[in-house]
Amino acid sequence: MKIALIGYGKMGQVIEEIAIQRGHEIVFKTSVGLTPSSIGLEEADVAIEFSRPDAAVQNILQCIDRQLPVVVGTTGWYNRIDEVKSACAEKSAAVLHSTNFSIGVNVVFHINEQLARVMNELDEYDVHIREIHHIHKLDKPSGTGISLAEGILAHLNRKTAWGSDLHEVGNTLNIISERTDEVPGTHEVTYESSVDQIVLTHIAKNRKGFALGAVKGAEWLFGKQGVYSMRDFLKF
Repeated sequence: MKIALIGYGKMGQVIEEIAIQRGHEIVFKTSVGLTPSSIGLEEADVAIEFSRPDAAVQNILQCIDRQLPVVVGTTGWYNRIDEVKSACAEKSAAVLHSTNFSIGVNVVFHINEQLARVMNELDEYDVHIREIHHIHKLDKPSGTGISLAEGILAHLNRKTAWGSDLHEVGNTLNIISERTDEVPGTHEVTYESSVDQIVLTHIAKNRKGFALGAVKGAEWLFGKQGVYSMRDFLKF
């Protein structure tokens, strides 16, 4: 495939490396947002978007307008997901989005929901989420942390909403965020009682897991129409 990279920072560079290893060609790359006059984008079969929260929706809409399938790894823009879905339907375009393209993290998402169903019957356990990322990450809490929280809230009746870095929790699921050094991403879901602790953890060793998932997602998305998530791709 011919791939356009939108957002050519550290993540984009790793995606480029993985895509070339898998036999694809990078025909367009930019570290800034797209415009209607962006030259070279028309050569691409699919785009992979890892930019910034404030640029993501405009980039996605530009791809949709060109009917260019786009894989979106940027987080912090999901308050506008309905706008993206409407535009995608209108143009018969294709979008694959995820708060985390790591295959391992998506396995954890699945286990997280199964665990929450079990823990719903065990009121003696409280639960919180801890996420650790590099100092350059702009959104807080992380999109992955929010996805974990949403998975818990869907199945754990004693928690009714999530909050960030809370001192008092009650019925609120606390997401603790830390930004330190160059940590690629660590996520922990902890259930704790007076007698023990259960911890579900995913630790990213580097950015290659995210990049591989995004490239595989692009391979899967090519030729499709509609808005999809990694759940659709992985068939969980």
